[in-house]
Amino acid sequence: MAAQWTLRIIGTLISGSVHGNGNHPVGTLAIDSRTLAPSHSTLFVALTGEQHNGHDYIGELYERGIRSFLVSNLPDLSQFPEAGFCLVKDTLKGLQDLASAHRREFDNTVVGITGSNGKTIVKEWLYQCLSGYFNVYRSPKSYNSQVGVPLSVWMTEKDHQIAILEAGISFPGEMNKLKKIIQPAIGVFTNLGSAHQENFETIQEKLNEKLLLFTDCEKVIIRSDQRIRSRPLLSFLKDVNAQLVTWSLGGEALYTYRIINSTPLHTSVSASLPDAIIQFSLPFGDEASIENALHVFTLIMELGLPVKEAVKRISSLEPVSMRLEMLQGIQGSILINDTYNSDIGGLSAALNLVEQQDNQHGKVVILSDLLQSGMEEKALYSEIADLIQEKEIDQFIGIGPAMMKRRALFHESALFYANTEEFMKRMDQTLFHNRTVLIKGSRKYGFEKITGILQLKTHQTVLEVDLNAMVHNLNYFRSLLEHGVKTMAVVKALSYGTGNVEIANLLQFHKVDYLAVAFIDEGIELRKAGIHLPIMVLNPDPAGFGPMIDYQLEPEVYCFRGLEALYEIAHYRGIAWYPIHLKIDSGMHRLGFQAHEMKQLIPWLKRKEFRLSSIFTHLAASEDPDQDLFSREQIGVLKRIASRLQDELGGDFLTHVLNSAGIERFPDAQFDMVRLGIGLYGIGKAKGLKPVSSFITSISQVRTVSSGETVGYSRRGKVDRDSRIATLPVGYADGLRRSLGNGVGQVWINDHPVPTIGEICMDMTMIDVTGIEAAEGDRVEIFGKQQPVTFLAQLSQTIPYEILTSIPERVKRVYLHE
Repeated sequence: MAAQWTLRIIGTLISGSVHGNGNHPVGTLAIDSRTLAPSHSTLFVALTGEQHNGHDYIGELYERGIRSFLVSNLPDLSQFPEAGFCLVKDTLKGLQDLASAHRREFDNTVVGITGSNGKTIVKEWLYQCLSGYFNVYRSPKSYNSQVGVPLSVWMTEKDHQIAILEAGISFPGEMNKLKKIIQPAIGVFTNLGSAHQENFETIQEKLNEKLLLFTDCEKVIIRSDQRIRSRPLLSFLKDVNAQLVTWSLGGEALYTYRIINSTPLHTSVSASLPDAIIQFSLPFGDEASIENALHVFTLIMELGLPVKEAVKRISSLEPVSMRLEMLQGIQGSILINDTYNSDIGGLSAALNLVEQQDNQHGKVVILSDLLQSGMEEKALYSEIADLIQEKEIDQFIGIGPAMMKRRALFHESALFYANTEEFMKRMDQTLFHNRTVLIKGSRKYGFEKITGILQLKTHQTVLEVDLNAMVHNLNYFRSLLEHGVKTMAVVKALSYGTGNVEIANLLQFHKVDYLAVAFIDEGIELRKAGIHLPIMVLNPDPAGFGPMIDYQLEPEVYCFRGLEALYEIAHYRGIAWYPIHLKIDSGMHRLGFQAHEMKQLIPWLKRKEFRLSSIFTHLAASEDPDQDLFSREQIGVLKRIASRLQDELGGDFLTHVLNSAGIERFPDAQFDMVRLGIGLYGIGKAKGLKPVSSFITSISQVRTVSSGETVGYSRRGKVDRDSRIATLPVGYADGLRRSLGNGVGQVWINDHPVPTIGEICMDMTMIDVTGIEAAEGDRVEIFGKQQPVTFLAQLSQTIPYEILTSIPERVKRVYLHE
């Protein structure tokens, strides 16, 4: 948004009091200090929550050039002589009131979308269908929350003819706040599902809350043959005064559609419109996509698109990838593959992820022309050039005729190519050596070819790692902690199979206090990758103490042999106060000093070569209620030893005992820090956790096997009917255990569980797909969101830890980030 209000004007609009310099113009809003680009026209909104307080970052942001702040607590103004502060009681409400004031300045068409599923897909497909015909704005990513909606509304401009905004709720009372901000003229209701039902007493209560968005609409697009439990959806809309624009796949409606035929990749539709009967096709066959597309088609017809144009655009819908992929690339690079959206907002979000990688060797951006942006060309590419410079991109590569035309706007080192083929023909692979590479292009340019060349591995079997789910789990556990309790994240064994450096970068970005690895080599790898957090080594080999000290890793000490070896090298090097972490054996009897050894140990700890950073123990059965008495005894042992060491040594060391299960079950034993391990990866009994890892492959071949024939080695897989057998490119060398063969295990394909058949081979597995839709190339989930890794572990008669850590590095890790 172009700057038009000063902080003083904003104070008047939201009933805030302005202190300091209120004359700064406000053009952009920001809530996250980590991704905030310095600008004198940025207003930083200091939001507060259970685990964060934006007020803590005011000093840092002032040093970086921010001069306008929306606060609920006024700092010492003498420390910020050039800044202005707008003081309100609640900064979230202040943000929402500011967005509402901006919305009143926007008098063009606003479309508001709500429902349980499909909101973002419908929004993106509307944008695809309307862009170019109208100047369209749509909210970025899934900005549909109490914070995301006001940020979205703020970014609307007066020259946008249509603004498409989505609204999501989790609790009663939220939709009224969003309605005041969005003020939609046209509403779209996608459907009603079970998401967030836990916070509503009944599904009808949740529906009524969602329908509040449409109270003052002129029109509402709705599927008339949708039923809520046993009642028609329309029966709930009696209090909605808007014109109901109905569509259906069977019943009476203003727009009626009929499926003529459907395959997984194509659907033919006959449509009876208010003034015509037509046919069109959709480039997919699943029910959810068909429903979302028909919402879109109904609305674009209501907005006045000519029928031929509407049919052309709905038939050319492109899949919407909701996330950015992070892949291992050639030359030691990290690839960020982004096809989520090709606009300036999507570019900015992707560049923020590039910054998170903290890559010491530089950053590369490969960007195509941005099509259908709605902006004047010179203004668009000037803004892109400014953004590239602001984010300190080391190498920019532009592809497309518009990029070529506007090359003078970019730094002289930038490279430009007329098309993708020319770039691939002339590409210098050394440009990507050890760099983070963002690949972002409109689908027309076929950037998947570039990703294919730069990607390190081509094995069809991958481990997908959902970084958003990991952040969710981290924040879930943080919400259980008392104020001031630190978090140590355990990233040993390739971060439970998900990958060392990528996960450590994410956790460093989200400000965990400590990392823990199993061995010195793991810690050294993280240091070389730019990880600067304190790192504890759980099982350090004295032979590696030299490199350990060189890379400032902090050892766990659990025996006198290790303590003596560390003392010798520290003394020889003249090192004083080297940090150590003292492991106490409180009853697990694996590693650690016992209580009776304290008298002998304390003189060692008093030596000048050592600084005791923490004292801790490991609970043997924190997840088992039947062992709670023993767990309490362990906690008591640690507490007594910590108290004795405090008396003997003084100083300021941390005490920690709780692992993931312990955080949930023993809140009174949080002490100074907790160690978050398997729970971070979505494994545990807590309902609030999300699975992080999905083990994915695809079908290589499908064949028919006659009744009585056999499948696989040793002829163990015998079929007793004519069967369709699919082969998967995954085997026990990829971590799929042999014990899951012969029908013991199963995978998921197209929403169906499918059993294995025959022995699992080293590199291949056969499954019986008789009776379900399955084709070569179809996605197959071994474990993930449909089949939890815990279930697969039960079938294997093992634990999730072993499944996760058994997936070798030959299986490519793909990192997903929304």
